[in-house]
Amino acid sequence: MLIAIGLVAAAGVLGVVAWLWTPDISRATLEARYLRAPTDLVEIDGVRLHVRDTGPRDAPALVLLHGLGSCLHTFEPWARALEGDYRVIRFDLPGSGLSGPDPAESYTDARSMEVLRALLDRLGVDRATLIGNSIGGRLAWTFAAAHPERVDRLVLISPDGFASPGFDYGRAPAIPAFLSLIRYALPSALLRPNIAAAYGNPDALTDDTLERYHALLLAPGNRDALIERMRQTILVDPRPILRGIDIPVLLLWGEKDGLIPIANADDYLRALPNGRLVALPGLGHVPHEEAPETSLVPVRAFLSE
Repeated sequence: MLIAIGLVAAAGVLGVVAWLWTPDISRATLEARYLRAPTDLVEIDGVRLHVRDTGPRDAPALVLLHGLGSCLHTFEPWARALEGDYRVIRFDLPGSGLSGPDPAESYTDARSMEVLRALLDRLGVDRATLIGNSIGGRLAWTFAAAHPERVDRLVLISPDGFASPGFDYGRAPAIPAFLSLIRYALPSALLRPNIAAAYGNPDALTDDTLERYHALLLAPGNRDALIERMRQTILVDPRPILRGIDIPVLLLWGEKDGLIPIANADDYLRALPNGRLVALPGLGHVPHEEAPETSLVPVRAFLSE
């Protein structure tokens, strides 16, 4: 009887392990599903990048930067709406979406600045408006401060940058040990609540959107890159940097953002010489994905000024 119970328990454990085990999806499979054209894969500064460049080449350029664990598809509705009047450039950060991991295994902000600058050079874009969400927002304002001659305006969507209570500037973050397990176990059912947390209304997360997040996180090397990007992110006090950015800046923030609360907008407004805030009732951390038509209205108005 004890042997039988032991066999049943062992079978149960093996069943749980089999359910949790999540192998990579081949790049060929993912490219067949999510790549628009082979020419969208280009080598930039030693990294294989997935880039979409749409709209008139002589129109004002917009560069859209996604957040952690996301990809350029998060801006798809905005891109379709804007590309009639603007040159819209999106790309997957190294180790995200269909972009390959950085061969140098470098995911610091400084490295991201190098890749962004090299991409603009490759595309022949001298100046652009940068639109960034979350860490993409942090990369946007960091680039604008470092290269003011190349940035016209900023749209920062729930931007990262200020340290949360209990965290220090100048120190690498402590990455929970359990996070390394996503290299091996990342079933869609366990991912859903993490993605839904970025929405003001979790029910707005569609099955197709969840499937996209899940599938692209399973691209070879992407889970390791995600962990390394988090591990290599060392925040610095943003206030002295932000004070030097004198171009127009639109802060777009969902009032129900549970990841980076809208209260953080006050820190940005105190530091930015030319910043303004538009709060979006009912929306969360990714308003461009959750409610693209509603969230794009203030962006269009800002761009047309």
